[in-house]
This record gives sequence, C-alpha cells and structure tokens, in this order.
Amino acid sequence: MAILDKHKILETNATLLLVFSFLVVTIGGIVQIAPLFWLENTIEDVEGMRPYTPLELAGRDIYLREGCYVCHSQMIRPMRDEVERYGHYSLAAESQYDHPFQWGSKRTGPDLARVGGRYSDDWHVDHLIDPQSVVPESIMPKYGYLTNKQVDGKHIGDLMRTQSYVGVPYTDEMIVNAQLDFNAQADPDLDYDGLLERYGEDSVNVRNFDGRHGTSEMDALVAYLQMLGTLVDFSTFTPDASR
Repeated sequence: MAILDKHKILETNATLLLVFSFLVVTIGGIVQIAPLFWLENTIEDVEGMRPYTPLELAGRDIYLREGCYVCHSQMIRPMRDEVERYGHYSLAAESQYDHPFQWGSKRTGPDLARVGGRYSDDWHVDHLIDPQSVVPESIMPKYGYLTNKQVDGKHIGDLMRTQSYVGVPYTDEMIVNAQLDFNAQADPDLDYDGLLERYGEDSVNVRNFDGRHGTSEMDALVAYLQMLGTLVDFSTFTPDASR
C-alpha cells in the first residue's frame, strides 16, 4: 500500500515526474554512451572488408538515387528463417564504409545483403530492364534507361575524397587513379592491374557487366550488386568472443 501511495505522489506531481524521468533517461544514456569513450573501435574488424571501388561506389549512388532502398533492405537478422533464406547474418563491419548504411526491415522485395554472385550479370540486366520477364509476380518498376546513360567517372575522385573525410580509408593513390579504375573495371581490354593491386585481386569483379559498348549506369549498378555480401569469407569467419 505504501508503494502505491508513493507511485501516486509521483504520478500526480508533474514536476516530480519530469525530474525522475530526466534522471532515468540520463542514467540510461550514460550507461550506453560512456563506454564508447574507452573503446578504440565499436566495430569488429573483419578480414576481407575494403572500401568500394570507384565503379561500385558510383553504382551505390545510383542505387540510392533510384530509391532501391525503399523496397530492399541490406540486413539479415540472426533468425533461423532469415539465415536459411539469405545466408549468414549481417555484420556491422560490412556496412562500416556505407554513408548512409542500408540496414532496415522494409522488404517489399527480398533482402540484398548477400545477392552478390547469386545471379549472373545477364540475369541482373534483364531483371532491371524488365523485372516481370524474370519474376512474373514482381511489382518492381523498369530501369532499362540505365543502359542508355553513359558515365565516365570524371567526378568519382571528388566523391571518394569526400568519403575519406568521414573515415573511408581511400588513399591518395586510390583517389588520383579513380577515373582510370572506374573505366578499367567495366572494360577488361583496359589496364586493370592497378585496380586489382589497390582493391584486392580476389575481391574485384572486372568485366563488361551489361554486355554493351561503353560504361553505363547499368554497368555501375550491376557491379555494386555483384559485390554485395561477397567480401567476407564466412566459411572461415569466427566472431571475436572477447568483444
């Protein structure tokens, strides 16, 4: 009865309720925020992770521009049904170079966190040009115009430099060679040795993604999609239990 009386005093006194609410929020905030000042990094470093190549970065911008994130998440939650359907649950490290990251739960279409390498380039191109020709029940709009919009990567170095200001580890060499690397990834006839040296020989797809002459926005978008979820080798990945 005494406890109920105390609750009644607290609930009927607006000023007292405000003070106690403030104290609860303050304590909760301190408990969550204070430890971050003693941690060197809040994200576990994972072998294989690298920043996006210039072409992949341009493709990601197209992905955002076209609103793909409105219907597709890039976050596999650690639940049995999701892991069985999509693959290993998403790691924070996989989004450490994303600004903004694409985590979420809105799925009008399937999650894309592990879509890289699951389908051929031709499948992606056909799907983007006419989704219903590949998935009849799809309500996804058509993006065929991306094949007609040519890009040259002229300003991709500026975007990479901006990304480096917020912590993406692009080196001066990467930024200086941005346009060359941009064009080389979609044209195997060009010299792409430098691209592989800078970003990793085993983690960069080099080919004509849309099968057409020149480098199009379709090339960039498919290059981005084809690398999603492919950088971490989950057959050897072991979480750091000490973190």
